[in-house]
Amino acid sequence: MTLSNKPVVYWGTGRRKTAVARVRVVPGSGTITINGRPGDNYLNYNPTYISSVRAPLETLGLAKEYDILVNVRGGGLTGQADAIKQGAARALCDLSPDNRKPLKSEGHLSRDPRAKERRKYGLKKARKAPQFSKR
Repeated sequence: MTLSNKPVVYWGTGRRKTAVARVRVVPGSGTITINGRPGDNYLNYNPTYISSVRAPLETLGLAKEYDILVNVRGGGLTGQADAIKQGAARALCDLSPDNRKPLKSEGHLSRDPRAKERRKYGLKKARKAPQFSKR
């Protein structure tokens, strides 16, 4: 049972490196809001990041029919943009099960497992060792 005056909301969570994005997809005019700011402004008007965030909606041809509302934490702008892309794709799968196949074939649903490697004891960084001298 849903209330008639309340819009339907679809949720998705996306992750990339240390960035975590909680994405809501709601019926609207195609605006993107990230942490309470316009998406273009938040992503520094970088066309690569903006197109990455819009990609799942454009794959399905729904770019002008749904708004994306995002809360994102951690990481840098690249990781956050990819996390938002994955979260939006998951929310669109929640919208309709038929959306899963085109989103999966475009690679929007796959999690990028690359992350910063932990530092090991005895080393300066994850793999950088102190200079070795035989004598």
